[in-house]
Amino acid sequence: MAVGEPERISELEAEVDQLKEAVTSHAVVDQAIGMMVAWGRVAPDQGWEVLREVSQHTNIKLRSVAEMILVWGRRGEIPPDVRAELEDALDRYGPTEVPGQE
Repeated sequence: MAVGEPERISELEAEVDQLKEAVTSHAVVDQAIGMMVAWGRVAPDQGWEVLREVSQHTNIKLRSVAEMILVWGRRGEIPPDVRAELEDALDRYGPTEVPGQE
């Protein structure tokens, strides 16, 4: 091996690990956005804004908020402060009436 190759291999392995984490994080956030779209009847970009606002207002990382929402979907458990912020955000972005209702 040439001088510096072990360091370069180590750097590349770290980069691969970071990319794997980013892909996983992206999938979690996308799933949570999907839940916001279905549950809150908002557009995907609005679902993103809902997650972003909940993250900012609770001072919890966006991915962690997304993970909490996925757990909530499976088990019905979510911290009360996160639920309150989530409901407030959905009220701001959600439809004023149920689609298809006259």
